Amino acid sequence: MAPLRLRHPKGVSTLDVSLDSGTTIQDLQQKIYAVTDILPSRQILKSGYPPRPLTLVPELPIESLGLQRGDQLIVTEDTSKPVVSPSRVQPQASPVHTQPRTATSLPKPPQAAASGPDSVEVDGSFLIHRIVPDDNSCLFSSAALVFEQSISKASQMRKIVVEGIKNNPDTYNEAILGMPPAQYIATISKPTSWGGAIELSILAAHYGTEIASIDVETGRVDHFAPGENSTANNRAILIYSGIHYDAASLAPMPDAPDEWHQTLFPIRSSDDNSDPILVAAKKLADILRSKKAFTNTATFDLRCEQCGQGLKGEKEARAHAEQTGHVRFGEY
Repeated sequence: MAPLRLRHPKGVSTLDVSLDSGTTIQDLQQKIYAVTDILPSRQILKSGYPPRPLTLVPELPIESLGLQRGDQLIVTEDTSKPVVSPSRVQPQASPVHTQPRTATSLPKPPQAAASGPDSVEVDGSFLIHRIVPDDNSCLFSSAALVFEQSISKASQMRKIVVEGIKNNPDTYNEAILGMPPAQYIATISKPTSWGGAIELSILAAHYGTEIASIDVETGRVDHFAPGENSTANNRAILIYSGIHYDAASLAPMPDAPDEWHQTLFPIRSSDDNSDPILVAAKKLADILRSKKAFTNTATFDLRCEQCGQGLKGEKEARAHAEQTGHVRFGEY
């Protein structure tokens, strides 16, 4: 454990944080939340002299921040972000943060009611929750749906990710990937391996389109832009439940045939509360949240279906899978 000094609105505190590869930025944010009551989704962190803002992608390893033992962090609250009230023990989920890198089968996500997918009216049309199979390729299926209009092209999305990693070795190095690039490529190429923030960033860059991922539990919007030197004019919408990605598309009526659906939307505003499609997407997440259609992967109880061992959260499940090779888990 390494001490980090934290300056915050309440004063100065010392955080004991492991700086090794087993610790994520999300873990650091939870420690800061415990001290400051500033939600992870509203934290602005700076470090160094003069203080520079840190890029916070919760699922990335803490090494990506370049922190050293004894460094000072400054945290302030982004009051422009919506306030959510999760339990103290619940982490802020984000588009991959809590998903395992190995081929691990976690519980199936909640499904929409039998009457059909949920939808929200917007400008005379309907933004519709497009459910994809829960087969460990849900991110890739959702991306294929919005970018290629067919989930059958999910494997093509994996190939795009592989090429993105190969073509950008400085960006996607071992520190960012959490393992040697060749090993990561071999893993993500398997149809049983989940994807997350890294994959969304690569797909956004490939298609020159922003991907906005709406977290059902918190209502937070995570934006994945095409790149530092590229400006996106269009946006795709994904919905994240904690263990599963779905897509969202616009149609003239909820039961419209697939070919009538619009899956990319002009970006009308950089403000999440002003862009009509994003406002509708957040309302769609509200509907799903009211149905408890999300899973907190840090706190749910699991049992290994191969040996019967009880586990708490995805982190223990991932460690168990790495130690034993067991990959089938059930929630209880």
